[in-house]
Amino acid sequence: MKPIIAVMYDFDKTLSTRDMQEYAFIPSLGMTPSEFWSRANDNGSMLEMDSTLAYMYTMLTECRRLGRPLTREALVSQGAEIEFFPGVEGWFDLINKFGEENGVEIEHYIISSGLKEIIEGTSISRHFKKIYGCEFVYDKNSCAVFPKTAVNYTNKTQFVYRINKGVLDVSNDEDLNRSMPDSCKRIPFCNMIYIGDGLSDVPCMKMMKSYGGVSIAVYNGTPDSKVKDLLLRDRVDFIYPADYTQTSGLFATVSNIIRKMSVAELLYIERQNQVRLASNEV
Repeated sequence: MKPIIAVMYDFDKTLSTRDMQEYAFIPSLGMTPSEFWSRANDNGSMLEMDSTLAYMYTMLTECRRLGRPLTREALVSQGAEIEFFPGVEGWFDLINKFGEENGVEIEHYIISSGLKEIIEGTSISRHFKKIYGCEFVYDKNSCAVFPKTAVNYTNKTQFVYRINKGVLDVSNDEDLNRSMPDSCKRIPFCNMIYIGDGLSDVPCMKMMKSYGGVSIAVYNGTPDSKVKDLLLRDRVDFIYPADYTQTSGLFATVSNIIRKMSVAELLYIERQNQVRLASNEV
């Protein structure tokens, strides 16, 4: 089998230009983004609630206030309204082709505090091996009734472990927590690339730095002090504008990372073959 390289992405302000709720969901409430996020933050403070659960709760309560259900179909349909940074929609085919040319298989994953349902409705959803995002439980009428999965800033790292071990089912904690030799893990950390936009991605970015993967922070326009600080404090390996076109610095660097990972795999395999041969000759 070909070695596998996992490219993992945040979504909001990493692939999309804004928070995904701001394209269609929030306008449908008759609210501005600042009004909605302010209300979500107020709910979180008042109820001492995790910020991710607070925004999901606010989505439910605002829909109830207007006397309309929050349905799965409506959320998925809102994915069509998402606007992406330049080159995003062609990025995955280009990276897959480059990986194939270098003897590796590329798998793409989303790890987002946004809504899985909205992501599933986007034009790029078909490219992902797995989408990890916040999700609702729905009743028989497809109406949201309760949070099913909440992906916050700190628990994002569990999904990196799932990808590492190949335990992709969120409900399967037993296999996730079971001890596993590094040689049995489906995708080693050294074959992982994480692309995010800022502080919410720091736990995953630091994880990459600690375990031999690569982390990249992207930004819209010019880098602000927070993005520069990620680089200067050695929390990320690279920072780039969110330009996913084939002529961008981001594409060139990700290509070089894939090339390096491919060569490292070839050298590892060659050494293992030599060790095996030498053992048989003793």
